[in-house]
Amino acid sequence: MRIVVHDYAGHAFPTSLSRALAERGHTVVHAFASSLQTPRGDLAKRADDPKNLEFREIPMDADYPKFKYSFRKRRGMEIRYGREVARFIREWKPDAVLSGNTPTETQEPILRAASDCGARFYYWVQDFYSLAVDKILRRKIPVAGAWIGAWYRRLDRRQFERSSKIIAITGDFAPILSSEFGVDASRIEVVPNWAHIEEIPCLPKANDWARRHALDDKFVFLYTGTLGMKHNPALLLELAKRHQENPEVRVVVVSEGLGADWLKRESSAAGIGNLEVLPYQPFQELPSMLATGDVLVGLLEEDAGMFSVPSKTLSYLCAARPLLLSIPLDNLAARITRQNEAGLTTPPGDLDGFLEAADSLYQNPGLRARQSRNARHYAEETFPIAGKASEFDRIFSQSCA
Repeated sequence: MRIVVHDYAGHAFPTSLSRALAERGHTVVHAFASSLQTPRGDLAKRADDPKNLEFREIPMDADYPKFKYSFRKRRGMEIRYGREVARFIREWKPDAVLSGNTPTETQEPILRAASDCGARFYYWVQDFYSLAVDKILRRKIPVAGAWIGAWYRRLDRRQFERSSKIIAITGDFAPILSSEFGVDASRIEVVPNWAHIEEIPCLPKANDWARRHALDDKFVFLYTGTLGMKHNPALLLELAKRHQENPEVRVVVVSEGLGADWLKRESSAAGIGNLEVLPYQPFQELPSMLATGDVLVGLLEEDAGMFSVPSKTLSYLCAARPLLLSIPLDNLAARITRQNEAGLTTPPGDLDGFLEAADSLYQNPGLRARQSRNARHYAEETFPIAGKASEFDRIFSQSCA
């Protein structure tokens, strides 16, 4: 089967799916956008990759990071990018297209191109872009925002109707797909996201990355990944303030963009010296970077709780480190963390609870050790790519039949 796996953001875990599908004999192109300011996976072909695997970087306007938070300018760039993906699909003529992490208006020409060349289209629902846009715009520009939001909802509904299957990353999305978009339950497949555990081994804290950043002898609260509108970087600032007088503690943030820039400004203005903001690191550095953290931090605001499952928390579990999450308590990532005793969770907006949970982890090495073991055990039981590839293979084969 000829398959296009389109992951707009170029994250790490979808590349493992493309590699596994190619190893099963499928001819696979893994397509992704250039110029995005986000954590990336290993998006180049390796010497040991199957010959029937290709990585295709699709051009995105180089100014996109500059206008990421300008809805109007960003929208035009995303639509043009979608047309570029559609052009490639029409030329390559796949049998199946799996597309996720993709804005609604970007997805439209991709789906249309798949239909034009007779390919089955699988909408990989990582979050609900249309619902998030609707909520934000109704708040910012009530009248026009409601009209624009309704347009995005209609577009998403139409795309769901035209998809061969809808692949959701959590069963929590099923009632939303049904109530908001009229999707019949029989057309929904649930495949929870995973992290690339095969490439995130457990490493010691005293590693080369830690030594290069003078962190090997510090207690590190580490946050890595996107830090934008659906996060609250002020919590990280307050965490650093809490330990400002303790020379043994560092709060390290590996991110770029709006939230990272805000943290740099605010920490500098407040004279906070124990908060370090670093740019995104190469994927090959991820295991060492995560191992440098004694506690791994995740943030998600209440408004985003039903629309997003932070993939960074899944990588955290692989690293055998306890998680500290400020996240809606009914979010899947929060439930996984609690049910497996892999860390501590607090609801968004509960600053005191967040800081108290951080103190508990800092002061209790036994608790950290137990939660670290639990985190890695869950990842080893759940994330191996062979099982995930089998699930996708089954979905593709059933639709083909």
